[in-house]
Amino acid sequence: MASIPVAGVTPSAAQRKVHKVAGIWSLLFASLTAIVGSGWLFAPLNAAQQAGPASVVSWVIGAVAILLLGFVNAELTTAFPRMGAVITFPKLSHGSLMAAVMSWVVFLGYVSVAPAEVLAVVTYANNYIPGLVHVHTHLLTPFGFIAGVVLLGAFVGINALGVKALLRVGNTVMIWKLIVPALTVIVLLVVAFHGENFTAQGFAPMGMQGIVGAVAASGIVFSFLGFRQAIELSGEASNPQRDLPIAILGSVLIAAVLFIGLEVAFVGAVNPADLAQGWGKLHFVGSAGPFAGLAVLVGMSWLAVLLYIDAVVSPAGTGLVYGGTTARVIYATGHDGLAFSWLASLNKKGVPAAGLWLTWIVGMFFFLPFPSWQKIVTFISSAAVLGYGVGPVTLLTLRRTLPTGQYPRPFTLKGAWLWAPLAFIVSNFIIYWSGRTTDDFLFGALLVIFVLYLIAQALRGRLGQLQWKGAWWLLPYFVGMWGITHYGPADAVIGGAGAFGFYTGMGLVAILSLVVMALAVMTGLPEPEEARAVIFATDPEMRARALQS
Repeated sequence: MASIPVAGVTPSAAQRKVHKVAGIWSLLFASLTAIVGSGWLFAPLNAAQQAGPASVVSWVIGAVAILLLGFVNAELTTAFPRMGAVITFPKLSHGSLMAAVMSWVVFLGYVSVAPAEVLAVVTYANNYIPGLVHVHTHLLTPFGFIAGVVLLGAFVGINALGVKALLRVGNTVMIWKLIVPALTVIVLLVVAFHGENFTAQGFAPMGMQGIVGAVAASGIVFSFLGFRQAIELSGEASNPQRDLPIAILGSVLIAAVLFIGLEVAFVGAVNPADLAQGWGKLHFVGSAGPFAGLAVLVGMSWLAVLLYIDAVVSPAGTGLVYGGTTARVIYATGHDGLAFSWLASLNKKGVPAAGLWLTWIVGMFFFLPFPSWQKIVTFISSAAVLGYGVGPVTLLTLRRTLPTGQYPRPFTLKGAWLWAPLAFIVSNFIIYWSGRTTDDFLFGALLVIFVLYLIAQALRGRLGQLQWKGAWWLLPYFVGMWGITHYGPADAVIGGAGAFGFYTGMGLVAILSLVVMALAVMTGLPEPEEARAVIFATDPEMRARALQS
């Protein structure tokens, strides 16, 4: 019986050196370890300043948005379990050019996370090791920069030992990372809860714009993005069809309960006297480390000590996980022919060695002074959602070209023709809510990379070989999203040119999303042979039936 090729090699060869050792608990803990990072330490204060007590609603919206993307990606990941799977999906549905473009988006969203978490660790560690950051600006000192480079290198080194070592460390850290925030919720609710904080200045003093603005710009979406770790480890999962949907959805639901509890506890623990000038100007002693500062103010010094320790452990755990998964995304670009083939090299442990080196080298550049943690994570949220937002497009495209009736999936999303467009719209709302400054930088960077890519392809004489038909819809999509945000309302959330109002902009985003999705689904590969081969590789019985017919 002839073997069916996958990305130019047989299915067995494609995965020959990848070690499948990740079980359901390891996948769940990997996602939770990434989710519970620096986000919960900073985002509750930022969200309260932007939305007041209604910041609790912002967390609910953020969780629902990520769950929508999680459901969509659960079907894709179980059908096409590959290392660096998020890069594989668009290649299977629309070809290599679209996948190349999206790989740049995903890379920008991934490679900046570990440095952001390292920055959080180093900043908090300045309480115990003075001289890592400047006291007033919180920018890295030369000593702090060296410490950051070394810490990022440590993350890379642990990942080089293999996925088993990564998951073992992550599982150990996860226990601590769940206990400390849960304990924080309980203590603050019991010791320092002021119910009047939820109504004294109105539940939503900044209105709906403040609520949705906080979703993208306070760190809420950033906090949930760790769900994708299970997806990137799918190629090393022992039973991806069963375990991945549980890991993806379970991690988001557990984290949502924890984060909403933390926001309720934070809003209730604030001293009413500190709200004299409103939620937007909330400030108190120790607010640079919000929960630790509150713990000191309410006389819980022992809790403050735990929180300062956790401010090192939680971001470090997340940075460790992202260091490995960024390398797997890089591996996928080389493996699928989207970049240099040497990027797909694996070491003896089955780990993408070249990807780890590139993760460390590029990550160093993100230690250059940024305005704030909040602005860093807003950029990461926009880039990550843009990368994962094509999941709904890919899902519906493959539903059309590889119908589930003929090619059953291990996990099939019911009502996909409703949920996928809704997920695409919501992901584009988040990009819009990220604001003009963030999106100008994101789409500007993509334009520069694309031009350089075209020049490189032209020099190699390959412009005519690019799969333009499957990627041209990205032009109206990116230009449309940039234009709506750039010329949107001149308010604190969007900061646009003021050509139209906030809700008009949301309406335009929804219309653009539906039009772009329709164009994208119709321009998918008519005969997605590689996607068919991957399904056959994961279901030998289906493959045998197809060969007989």
